[in-house]
Amino acid sequence: MTHVYAFPQIEKKWQHVWDEQETFKAGRDDGKTKCYCLEMYPYPSGRIHMGHVRNFSIVDVISRFKLMQGFDVLHPIGWDAFGMPAENAAIEQGVHPREWTLSNIEHMKAQLKKMGFSYDWGREITTCLPEYYTWNQWIFLKLLERGQAYRKRSQVNWCPSCQTVLANEQVVNSGCWRCDTQVSMKHMEQWFLKITDYAEELLSGLDQLREWPEHVLVMQRNWIGRSTGGRVTFSLKDGQGDIEVFTTRLDTIYGATFMVLSPEHPLTDRLVEDAGDRRKLQDWIEQSRAELKQMAEAGETKKDGIDTHKTALNPFTGEEIPVWVANYVLMEYGTGAIMAVPAHDERDYEFARKYGLSIREVIVPEPGEAPEEGIFSGYGTVVNSGPFSGMSSQEAMDKMADLAQEKGFGHKQVQYRLRDWGISRQRYWGTPIPVIYCEACGVVGVPYEDLPVTLPEEIDFSREEGSPLESIRSYVEAPCPRCGGPGRRETDTMDTFFDSSWYYFRYCSPQADRLPFEPAQAQDWLPVDVYVGGVEHAILHLIYARFFCKLLRDLGLTDIDEPFPFYLSQGMVTKDGAKMSKSKGNVVDPDEMITKYGADATRLFMLFASPPKKEFAWDEKGIEGTSRFLHRIWKFYHEFADILKTDGLEAGLAGCEAPPAPLRVKLHQTVRKVTLDIGKRYHLNTAVSSIMELFNRIKRDAPALIATQEGKALTRDAFGVMLQLLAPFAPYITEELWEKSGHSTVIARSSWPQCDPELAQEENVTVVVQVNGKVRAKFEIERDLPEEEVKRAALELERIRSLIAGRELRKIICIPNKLVNIVV
Repeated sequence: MTHVYAFPQIEKKWQHVWDEQETFKAGRDDGKTKCYCLEMYPYPSGRIHMGHVRNFSIVDVISRFKLMQGFDVLHPIGWDAFGMPAENAAIEQGVHPREWTLSNIEHMKAQLKKMGFSYDWGREITTCLPEYYTWNQWIFLKLLERGQAYRKRSQVNWCPSCQTVLANEQVVNSGCWRCDTQVSMKHMEQWFLKITDYAEELLSGLDQLREWPEHVLVMQRNWIGRSTGGRVTFSLKDGQGDIEVFTTRLDTIYGATFMVLSPEHPLTDRLVEDAGDRRKLQDWIEQSRAELKQMAEAGETKKDGIDTHKTALNPFTGEEIPVWVANYVLMEYGTGAIMAVPAHDERDYEFARKYGLSIREVIVPEPGEAPEEGIFSGYGTVVNSGPFSGMSSQEAMDKMADLAQEKGFGHKQVQYRLRDWGISRQRYWGTPIPVIYCEACGVVGVPYEDLPVTLPEEIDFSREEGSPLESIRSYVEAPCPRCGGPGRRETDTMDTFFDSSWYYFRYCSPQADRLPFEPAQAQDWLPVDVYVGGVEHAILHLIYARFFCKLLRDLGLTDIDEPFPFYLSQGMVTKDGAKMSKSKGNVVDPDEMITKYGADATRLFMLFASPPKKEFAWDEKGIEGTSRFLHRIWKFYHEFADILKTDGLEAGLAGCEAPPAPLRVKLHQTVRKVTLDIGKRYHLNTAVSSIMELFNRIKRDAPALIATQEGKALTRDAFGVMLQLLAPFAPYITEELWEKSGHSTVIARSSWPQCDPELAQEENVTVVVQVNGKVRAKFEIERDLPEEEVKRAALELERIRSLIAGRELRKIICIPNKLVNIVV
């Protein structure tokens, strides 16, 4: 009889079983240790893509594995449902954003269910529904009360295509993060959140995140941008005002030969008011303001400036130095003004040479230290600096700061690159900002009992500029909640990153109607144990989510400081050498792959072909290979069905007491390796490879083993355990064969196999450890361990730690199973 692997029918069957039995419902097992597994929730664009499949499959493997290990697993899903694409669809297709979004969610939900992901669908959230965005508004009002949400007129990033403001973090290479359109600058009234209040905590908190990729930590540190230095006041001659500068190199102040203001500096216009060529100077300033940010983002090196014909007094020397306006100084960094030290700063040097400005050396290398080529920008010995000459740079900086403090013209200061988060967006499809403007009362928050402020259903998208909400009189006109007089409702909506900054809290109690979430439930589940998403969110979402966690803590809703102690940044999916995208015409539709090969084969290929952290190159030949592998398992079971059926007990690793057969040793070794690969190393590709090797060994040994009762028992045990190891990766076929083998419970809730440490012991190798090419130690380690583990083991050796203590680690060279060379 032919036993066809009819995966479409098998998949539908088990989707129904899991739903009916609520197999993946979280919080159903009292007393079990919790495990919160989460992927970044998707935008409902209409269809899932292979990037989704890879990301979600990674988390699903970990979730299923933890469930089988006996954890109470929370693995939720939701929809990042506000945003520009829905409005674009409304304009292009004439369909309402809500209808378009909810229809897409329905389709994508069906796709996710086809993939067999182990979501607790009872916790599903959709951010465009009032039951979610009510709490965005609630949080905003709390921040407004605390002064952490405020409104001001400022120069903002403007996307002319999306017709909306962008946060600094949303400008990438001078373009809009969403559509790549060149960003321009515009002055507008905007709402901001005081993320800068948390700058130091956001920075210091990174030290707790030891399970984050180093490059993501570096990106966040650089974006927060902490600088320690001094703030110094230069007074304009004739009492025309003061210019404040922030410098990290106070030791060079005697070499300041001119000052430079940003074209955006508030003093700039006033300084050229009485100039003879005022019109020419103002025209240059206006043009520079328009070009400034784009030039800086693009890294352009051309430095232009104008002389204001004004001078300022160096407070240390009393010397008059000229004040210029130049395009290489940005208002958003420091104070928007610098003291220019051309002898020790490359940009200042280029500018001084171009305009014939004075250059004065005030720092020289320490004795015995080779001078740098060109200008000297390092720390050294101070010269030509009055009473500070002869001091080291550090000593001079300390004493100069003390003098500035004593004399009242400066002080030490810590400064950050991070700027407050502008959340106003001039679009319809977002959370309405719950504020009313009243001529008598000013800015008034909507009362909590009147939340949510809902979006009007009837909307006109024909406006070329400004929010579509501005044209709806019934929405805009609203009585003042405080005095009852006429008021005007805020027509901007919130940045959609507001929604995603706290959604992981809402999953803990999605039905909560008293608060954004129930603190007791959040206490039970948070922090998230495993968080997976793309590195493109390293600055945007991940900084905002960390910020909101601290805000919610300070509101008394949680006691955690960091939401994601473990973050895995998965690599992108590429095809034909480029990232999959519609514009490149290289998108692979997961539905086509599921129809052709089945969900298990699709998942297995996405997990097998590359480590999760690495880029994944699509090749359909690979999915053909995983499909053949699953068919071989199906065929093997039916060939040996009589032997592989159990008495209803779970598979085990005990068996006979005779000397262990090679297959039994292989079985224990595979259990150990797969357990480590999923649970500690997150090397899912090597876990799949090990399972494949185990199956091949079972298939090879079975014909000989079944000649004895002991051999039959071993074959049955080995096959059952192999199904359990494979279950997180290929859930459908393993559930079906588990049931056919005689088990009455689903494999998803069976107990993860345990190995015998003695039988599981792998062959060890001796690894030599060098420091700068000299042999310093040797140690034993398991053969073929991942390179990261070998490096870590070498660095943890006591002798090596003492040798490299206090020295800069340049690189580590690893030759598998042989050598680790640490270069310091």
